[in-house]
Amino acid sequence: MTRSLWKAKAQKTNYPALKNNITVDVAIVGGGITGITSAYFLAKEGKKVAVLESHELAGGTTGDSTGNLYKMVDKRLHHIQSKWDEKTARAVAESRAAAVDLIENLVKEHEIKCDFKRVPWYLFSETNKKDETIEKEIITAKDYGIKADTLQELPIPVQVSSAIKVEGQAQFNPAAFVRGLAEKIDSENCHIYEHTNVHHIEKGEDHVLSTQHGTVTAKKVILATHSPKGIYPVQTAIYPHREYAIAAKLNSGDYPDGIYWDTEATFHTSMRTFKNHTGNYVLVLGGHHKVGQEDNYERFFEKLEQHARKLFDVAEIEYKWSAQHYKPADGLPYIGESSDDGIYFATGFSTDGLTYGVLSAMIFKDLLSGRENEWAELYKAKRFTPIKSAKNYIKENINVAKQYLKDLPGKAEAERFYEVGIGEGKVVEVDDEKWAVYKDETGQVHCHSAVCTHMDCIVDWNDAEKSWDCPCHGSRFEATGDVIEGPAFSPLDKRDVKSRKDS
Repeated sequence: MTRSLWKAKAQKTNYPALKNNITVDVAIVGGGITGITSAYFLAKEGKKVAVLESHELAGGTTGDSTGNLYKMVDKRLHHIQSKWDEKTARAVAESRAAAVDLIENLVKEHEIKCDFKRVPWYLFSETNKKDETIEKEIITAKDYGIKADTLQELPIPVQVSSAIKVEGQAQFNPAAFVRGLAEKIDSENCHIYEHTNVHHIEKGEDHVLSTQHGTVTAKKVILATHSPKGIYPVQTAIYPHREYAIAAKLNSGDYPDGIYWDTEATFHTSMRTFKNHTGNYVLVLGGHHKVGQEDNYERFFEKLEQHARKLFDVAEIEYKWSAQHYKPADGLPYIGESSDDGIYFATGFSTDGLTYGVLSAMIFKDLLSGRENEWAELYKAKRFTPIKSAKNYIKENINVAKQYLKDLPGKAEAERFYEVGIGEGKVVEVDDEKWAVYKDETGQVHCHSAVCTHMDCIVDWNDAEKSWDCPCHGSRFEATGDVIEGPAFSPLDKRDVKSRKDS
């Protein structure tokens, strides 16, 4: 089983499930960093708020993230500048810096125990093949008044050709921050509900959100779910990827805190350290791929472990996990009101979601209070940028179209249930229909339609996390069919195994 270091080290939560019908000013779907920070601000504004989280707070992407905070972006500032312009790149850096400062202020104000600390950010190349990338980032950083020191070596055991260091970035435990901030929300104005899955939103002058045991009626809705729940045009402009992480406990070695990014590695992309009373850890993260488009998911964890053991004196791998992120077509996230009046979302964060999540809350606070926000236009959710988006848009939507071809006859992985091993899942062809068949450790067979309930794409079995993953728009389902994350509202449709003689 996979579990993140951050969830293991954060305080437990015990919020109730929604069991009645309520009316609020703002309903927030999702209890990660975007949802909880938005709830905190809006409750302070005097608005009646309800947060609906399908699992536990910070139980999704927030709790599975890196825990890094920085004004830089994963595609580099010089890429933003080349795709957009200098003004946009400067605004991205300034808005992200403001979000990191806000997190620090909230931690100090409320004494949130989340291991927040300021650390340097490093970008390095292992060979001279990517030295040009370092040079471009140095020039761009200088343009925006960001002090970047050039280095020829790092404080961790990695051989480098060229590197830069930017001071004043930060790290924390994101799950502990979110759960700590939730405790400080004005409880008179905001009620938090865990294990409350929203399975339908009836849109209208008043939006009605339906859950298993109650409804929430609200004038405004924030979909703080990474990809907005339901079907929205923006889903053709955000592309779901997964990234993997391990936390290795060290036998020896006491390395300085920092955020370490490799410019050229084909697999590992970043490293960081973490220390507490149980010992020293190094986190190694990487292995990007499109959701639901791999044959062997477990190999990503294996390669991360190999890399960690090559560089560090590793005692054991105590935690391993993965997280989802959505790459935007034009390089910037989409934050603001959707085409549906009164429904807002924040998506397309790429791997920069912790900082962008808090920035989204800052924007939502102003938009829902009728005030202007200096960054709202920059990240506007309804923007249309065909020239900046064209290359990625065409490439990624051709990829999605190819995934729909898996529904053709003969494209299943098996024809008989006995071909599915213990602890394994396979797509089985049953009377020209695709079934998602999982056989648990007791040998019990669980059968569902393999058709994703979002937009009818065929799901793929994830052997590392025992889940069914949709390769089109990133919805993920438990082995037993329930929704884990993504734009899908409903679980996979059940199928009756008893109707099959060959089971």
